[in-house]
Amino acid sequence: MLDSQFSRIFALSTSPKLGGKHFTSDSFLTFITSLSNLRNLKYLFLSLNPLNGMLPVSVGNLSTSLIKFSARSCKIKGQLPNEVGNLSNLLFLDLSRNNLVGSIPTSIGNLRNLQRFNLSNNILTGFIGDNICKLRHLAEIYLGQNQFSGSIPNCLGNVTSLREIHFGSNKLSSNIPTSFGNLKDLVVLDLSSNNMVGSLPPEIGNLKAVTRMDLSMNQFSNRIPREIGGLQNLEHLSLQHNNLQGSILESMSNIVGLEFLDLSHNNISGIIPMSLEKLHYLKYFNVSNNKLYGEIPSGGPFKNLSSKFFIHNEAFCGSSRFSVPPCPTSSKHRSNRKKSLLLFLLLGIALLFVPITYVSIWIRYRRGKRAPQQANSLSTVERERISYYELLQPTDALSDSNLIGFGGFGSVYKGVLRSGTVIAVKVFNLQTEAAFKSFDTECEVLRSLRHKNLVKVITSCSNLDFKALVLEYMPNGSLEKCLYSHNYFLDFRQRVSIMIDVVCALEYLHHGCSLPVIHCDLKPSNVLLDEDMVAHLSDFGISKLLGEDESDLYTTTLATFGYIAPEYGMDGLLSIKCGVYSYGIMLLETFTRRKPNEFEGDLSLKQWVIYSLPKAVMDVVDANLVTPMDNRLQKDLDVVASIMKVALDCCAESPARRTNMKDVAGILQKIKIQLLAG
Repeated sequence: MLDSQFSRIFALSTSPKLGGKHFTSDSFLTFITSLSNLRNLKYLFLSLNPLNGMLPVSVGNLSTSLIKFSARSCKIKGQLPNEVGNLSNLLFLDLSRNNLVGSIPTSIGNLRNLQRFNLSNNILTGFIGDNICKLRHLAEIYLGQNQFSGSIPNCLGNVTSLREIHFGSNKLSSNIPTSFGNLKDLVVLDLSSNNMVGSLPPEIGNLKAVTRMDLSMNQFSNRIPREIGGLQNLEHLSLQHNNLQGSILESMSNIVGLEFLDLSHNNISGIIPMSLEKLHYLKYFNVSNNKLYGEIPSGGPFKNLSSKFFIHNEAFCGSSRFSVPPCPTSSKHRSNRKKSLLLFLLLGIALLFVPITYVSIWIRYRRGKRAPQQANSLSTVERERISYYELLQPTDALSDSNLIGFGGFGSVYKGVLRSGTVIAVKVFNLQTEAAFKSFDTECEVLRSLRHKNLVKVITSCSNLDFKALVLEYMPNGSLEKCLYSHNYFLDFRQRVSIMIDVVCALEYLHHGCSLPVIHCDLKPSNVLLDEDMVAHLSDFGISKLLGEDESDLYTTTLATFGYIAPEYGMDGLLSIKCGVYSYGIMLLETFTRRKPNEFEGDLSLKQWVIYSLPKAVMDVVDANLVTPMDNRLQKDLDVVASIMKVALDCCAESPARRTNMKDVAGILQKIKIQLLAG
């Protein structure tokens, strides 16, 4: 008999033998059938074994407890059987690098919990189909290197949990669905080597989290949308071998982290903007085979680029290093009569309108100075209040290219002061009364708070038409971004350290202030990380202060669904125990990598974890944190079990039974020491 742990995990070593021979189709069928007796089987790993058979229909008889099934590079033939849809609890399915043929079975839509779906490098054909859109928890989909045709389902843009889409090297046609603009957490988009047509939709600019975008080897036409310049996290952009026209966008210089940009083999015209010299991380820049002309920039990253990246264009000039003629200088010193007349005309217009503009600005400035200011000024500021006009320059007039976040009460922009200090400017949307209250609340709450794990307010800006807070910039973004983005990975120690930072901030708010502060909207997107990955709690827009004689209060203000304590959501009763509850939910999310609002029906994140403890910790822990074959597996699972218990103690139904932040901090500190000791 297999022991209970092994009956849950089955892994076949590379190059297996069965009776002295490799698996045949019949032996593969017998083998899969025998596994159906393991009713508790949860993990089935067969990758890198020459199974050489068809995937039998009996695969549908495997345990409904199965959550991970990997058979990569096994030389599996034939069609993917419809019965695979019976594996209703599957989270991970990898059948890549095989010889599968036919289409994706419609039953795939039954795998409602599926998070990772990989059928890449097969010989699959047909349409992708709308059934894929039923996978509401899907995070990563790999269908590249097949022969799929037709269009990408428009409904795929409604699967907002998606973080990676890999559809490269197929025969897909039609446009990019505009619904892709809904995929706010998408990190990778690969549609390369297809037959896709039409314009790149402006909605592509909504993909603020994307780091890699490969749309090369298609038939896209018209201009590159200007919205692409607002993708601040973009590192790799390939648009080569299309029919794109227009010019290279000046706004691309705002994509400060860009490392790879390929625009070669298109019909792009005009000049290369000199502002691209600001892209200090740019290592690859190819614009060959276009219709460009003018001077090739020579500063910044262009100092190290090869001349072959600029060949076959209209008329480049510049440094001899690029094998182009020098740019003419005489034109800078000559002017014909038409140019002289035009210059005098423009000068006359300037002389007329500049004084008018100056007077208008002066009048507006005077009005702004006379506008009533907030009664309470922030004592945490490092300088006097900043004016509206002083904020315009560091944020490029609050342009979309500097937008780094947005919420219900406003937007956040990145800026750089003259001193070189990087700032975050939180601008409140004054179209709603709630935004006015949110600004007032943050000013009232933050004026007396000082703690290393709270986001620091540098200054504020307030007049009748405009209200903003200038905050310390957090270069590593939010905990939510680091948890769910492809380009980031938080290990055990980092996650524990971050949650210790948050608990320290909450302990200060609940017990270290003259009046207790309840944050009211505790969630990963409001936990920001500095350059050293130290966590800082932010966004006090709906927080509440408890009076001297109050232990709780009633409110009609509601926070984010999934993190709200029962008494807060149902009765509006608010106390520091509500913050403890929200912290517990966030602690569960940090180590499961599952959002509390992604569960259907009556199931919640808390219940899902309760059902799996104490024996099935492996089922709920983030798969990126543990490896089934690791010799540290049991130690890691014990650590996770301890953390889950702390989290569940925090989010007990009864407020009286919830633990306090000081005890939580002590337990997590011990766990951190245990991890450091190895």
